[in-house]
Amino acid sequence: AYAPGLDRMETLVDALGNPHEALRAVHVAGTNGKGSTAAMIAAIATAAGLRTGLHTSPHLTHVTQRMRIDGVPAPTDWLADTLDQHRALIEEVQPSFFELTVALTFRYFAEQDVDLAVIEVGLGGRLDSTNVLHPALSIITHIDLDHTEMLGDTLNAIAREKAGIIEPQTLVLSAVTKDEAQAAIAEVAAEQDAPLHRLNDEATWTTHRSSLTGSVFTLDTPVPNNYDRLSVSLPGRHQQRNAVLAVRAAELTFLADEGPYATATAVREGLGDVQGHTGFHGRFDVLQEEPLVVVDVGHNPPAIAATLETIAPAVAERGGTLHVCLNAVEGKGLPETAEMLAKRDAQVTPFPMDTKRALPPDEITATLRAYGVSVHAPQSLADTLDTFRRTAAPEDGLLCVGTHKVMEVLPAEFRGSQ
Repeated sequence: AYAPGLDRMETLVDALGNPHEALRAVHVAGTNGKGSTAAMIAAIATAAGLRTGLHTSPHLTHVTQRMRIDGVPAPTDWLADTLDQHRALIEEVQPSFFELTVALTFRYFAEQDVDLAVIEVGLGGRLDSTNVLHPALSIITHIDLDHTEMLGDTLNAIAREKAGIIEPQTLVLSAVTKDEAQAAIAEVAAEQDAPLHRLNDEATWTTHRSSLTGSVFTLDTPVPNNYDRLSVSLPGRHQQRNAVLAVRAAELTFLADEGPYATATAVREGLGDVQGHTGFHGRFDVLQEEPLVVVDVGHNPPAIAATLETIAPAVAERGGTLHVCLNAVEGKGLPETAEMLAKRDAQVTPFPMDTKRALPPDEITATLRAYGVSVHAPQSLADTLDTFRRTAAPEDGLLCVGTHKVMEVLPAEFRGSQ
């Protein structure tokens, strides 16, 4: 459960010996893109030879995926032993699940003596459990209206919450583009006397290719380097921007003192295989190429829009029909998603999820139909996949999307690498 405030977290990490204070960290906040950006930063760092911890949330299939080092999740034995050692502390403090997992991540990374910890914010920033960190760099990826019931219902308010991760006299890197949000971040940075770097002022790039397997682009930054025709393994044009943000973050921190060759090599190797270096999955994972099956954990309108902008043209170019297996989470803009699906002429099958905030399929169906979407009878994700694979034409495509939990309900044959 979401439990804002840092009192419990501070008590918890203090009792654990303040492991976060031993970490050289990059702290990443934002409405969308923060997980992908964090993973790309970690991939570049691992490729540079650094022992790199990556914390992202929520996990896809097991809690240890929240605490990876060079792509390898924490051992389950370590987690069980550490929980046993601190059971009395946990019972006394009563932390939320997220607070506990963040504290354990800090402990694991400190015990393993990582060279760099890349830490993704859970929700917001100012009151997020990760915000006990004193990072080398704070990053804000993107600002949009999301979690408005907790963060505020204006871009200004949400930006200020995200900007709560900005530490005094600590570097800040922002990829935010909306004027209202940019202004709020600039004000907070000025109040904290924190040097602010804006991505749009410091980087330009040209796209050469964007496909279902990734993209290729050429990048220019203030650091003279050979970033000609960089490949990024996460598909989608939006991931190019996240990749550029990750490169700039690396330049400002762990690659700041490296030469051009070492820097360019780490960037190329890291971005070229983000999944391999970090174990990061769930962002436009292509499960099958013909007929096309893609799974993505996007669950708000901007994230789903970015995914549709990648898959819909590819399916249309093949002359196929776009099918979508959709779950929706309460408060995540289902009407906006419905409008997008109607414009794409998608054939949508709602699937149920047994989680507290998941909307029931009948409610999803009613909303979709109100916006003119072609909706099929709800069925489980596994059954939808089976039906699609048996009946679809080779040129068709299926997107499974709408919740982070989509990875948990994938059939076992598709979960081997997750």
